[in-house]
Amino acid sequence: MSKKLGDIMRQAQKLQTQMKKIQDELGEKTVEASAGGGMVTVVANGKQDIISIKIDPEVVSKDDVEMLEDLIVAAVNESRKRAQELMMGEMAKVTGGMGLPPGMF
Repeated sequence: MSKKLGDIMRQAQKLQTQMKKIQDELGEKTVEASAGGGMVTVVANGKQDIISIKIDPEVVSKDDVEMLEDLIVAAVNESRKRAQELMMGEMAKVTGGMGLPPGMF
């Protein structure tokens, strides 16, 4: 029984090391999303941090700030969704598709 426990502990440590490596790599990978036909483009990294926001000057109008705000929110939300999908895909490579409880990654 003790040998099995030791094997499980080694596997858990290996998985933890691999997950840490993936987390580090996710900080270097980026995803991009746009809204309004490319009028607002947001780039996020694999950790879901927003790296940049680009706004087409044609969409900047003091008369329609609400539309610009909506486009920014839409692009940010889509970029975070894509970053989360990237993270889940990378994590599945290590876990073999086995889901982990929320907060484990």
